Amino acid sequence: MRLGPATRDARGRFLNPDGGQAFQPLGRVLRMLTESRGTPWPRDLRDPPQPPPPTQVPAGQGAFTFLGHSTFLVRLADGTTLLTDPIFSERCSPFTWIGPRRARPPAIALDALPRIDAVLVSHGHYDHMDLPSLRALHARWQPRLITGLGHAEFLARNGVPGAVELDWGQAAPLPGGHRATYVPMRHFSARGIRDRALALWGGFGVKVVDGGRFLFAGDTAAGGHLDAIGAHFGGFGAALIPIGAYEPLWFMQHVHITPEQALEAQRQLRARTAIAMHFGTFKLTQEGIDEPAQRLLAARGAQDFRVPGFGETLVLDLG
Repeated sequence: MRLGPATRDARGRFLNPDGGQAFQPLGRVLRMLTESRGTPWPRDLRDPPQPPPPTQVPAGQGAFTFLGHSTFLVRLADGTTLLTDPIFSERCSPFTWIGPRRARPPAIALDALPRIDAVLVSHGHYDHMDLPSLRALHARWQPRLITGLGHAEFLARNGVPGAVELDWGQAAPLPGGHRATYVPMRHFSARGIRDRALALWGGFGVKVVDGGRFLFAGDTAAGGHLDAIGAHFGGFGAALIPIGAYEPLWFMQHVHITPEQALEAQRQLRARTAIAMHFGTFKLTQEGIDEPAQRLLAARGAQDFRVPGFGETLVLDLG
């Protein structure tokens, strides 16, 4: 299986790596929305303070600080700093007054971040492409922003100019000489009902100048595309893999993975170490706030799949 390019259907909508669409018909969406709301989540959690992220990282390693949901502050050995899918807003919603609300604040406030050199945005869903956060980052540092096809014009119209668009399999340089390749995931992208799959979704395989590699998966369902990514890169020192937002499974299995599937994804990607993400921040689906981490820890056995604390930094070998 090739990593790209992505293909479209007759209506111009992008297709998944398996040739299908992941978004569901309106009837199934309404059925899901009218089912039980699931396990209630707590609000206004406050996590124990963590040591600040390191300002220096040993050669061949990367420091990954979990800020919540799918947002990581990544520092490489040469000092290059990246953010993945930054969201610092109170809600992941087109509205400020309704929609999924944070269960806990960002582990580091946006104003307290170090200089950010580049931002990787996996796709256009509100919990991954947060316009207020992207506008604030652009105003402060003008970081290089890399995302999938079909997003740059939308971002420019909304105060975030200069985004670099990639097709699956295409790569773009990062500050410091590193390279980010956009890789296929089983999901979809949308800001509303009418634009579903008109812009591309994916993850990023990052090659570091000293030879290390790490993956940021964004959002994905299970599939053979993960084997192809692992084979293409020859494995990864680290992979950031989602573990939450999977219930009800009959609906969410087309776009997300369970904790047990996340363990299989680590094996498919040939990742020496995996770090969990996409859990414990926004209640998007029916499972309880702690269930994804608990299931992962119960099933992981000898696999090196870490569940980070909020604000915790993991310094990992990338070679």
